[in-house]
Amino acid sequence: MAGSRERTPRGTGRSRPASSARRAREPQLTRSRARATGVVAATTGLLGLSSTRRAAILAIVVCALALTVAVPLRNYVSQRQDLAAVTAQQQALRAEVEELNAQKARLSNPDEVAAEARSRLGYVRPGEVPYVVELPNTPSAEEVEAARRATPWYRTLWTDVTAGAPR
Repeated sequence: MAGSRERTPRGTGRSRPASSARRAREPQLTRSRARATGVVAATTGLLGLSSTRRAAILAIVVCALALTVAVPLRNYVSQRQDLAAVTAQQQALRAEVEELNAQKARLSNPDEVAAEARSRLGYVRPGEVPYVVELPNTPSAEEVEAARRATPWYRTLWTDVTAGAPR
């Protein structure tokens, strides 16, 4: 009977057998599409979940894993930055200690101590006459600008005119 099924065109009004009616409701698929549908149908039965629900569960699991890894990763990065900062500070302190040890060795010489006392403290040996040379202070740019603003314009003009005249 399966081989002798006859198909009737639509609208003829003839009734079909029950198995033929069930197949008429299913869409006509090509072979490759039929195989893909078979795979989807086979995997849909897996855990009794549809593919959309499985994708949602997978997304939730991925987000949970990402959040689980994020906090330790952040702590690791911040500790590495702290370690780098402490290492740089330690190197700077080590250089400063070396410089201070060199200065200590230099100042252990009595002649060097005497030279420092003469230059920094102004000490002289008995019988020497100290001379102090004081240089005049050069005015800063702000002081010069303030003095220029304080003089009236006509004095500035008169100074410019007389300074250019031959004497």
